[in-house]
Amino acid sequence: MTATATPRPTGHPGYSETLPREPESAAVARRLVRTALATWGLEDRIDDAMVVITELVSNTVDHGRLASIRVIVSRPSESRVRLGVVDRSKVVPTMRTDSNGDQVRGRGLVLVDSLTERWGTDLYRWGKQVWGELKCEPSQ
Repeated sequence: MTATATPRPTGHPGYSETLPREPESAAVARRLVRTALATWGLEDRIDDAMVVITELVSNTVDHGRLASIRVIVSRPSESRVRLGVVDRSKVVPTMRTDSNGDQVRGRGLVLVDSLTERWGTDLYRWGKQVWGELKCEPSQ
């Protein structure tokens, strides 16, 4: 596991960590997000950020390739926090909006969509990053 922590108010990336592509990594990702947001004085956004990162990691665990993922928490501006998960799959996630009540899983991006200002996928030659941005106001 490789962790990087750079507690700057904005910049690229603020915090990142390489984790195994397994369900247990969601807990480590939540701790990383909590640390970053607390350092930036954004405690009021922690609960939403926990849900978003959990869903992003869960999607990557289910659909990614290779044995590791990278979680990134950055602050592209004073008013936004970006939560991202990088994996080696080029498959772009899609938001399921069907109402099949028998499906227990598969609607995580609906939650991400409702909790973030915006979300998306950045494609790379070797994989992708799925991310969500939370709007925030720093505590003074």
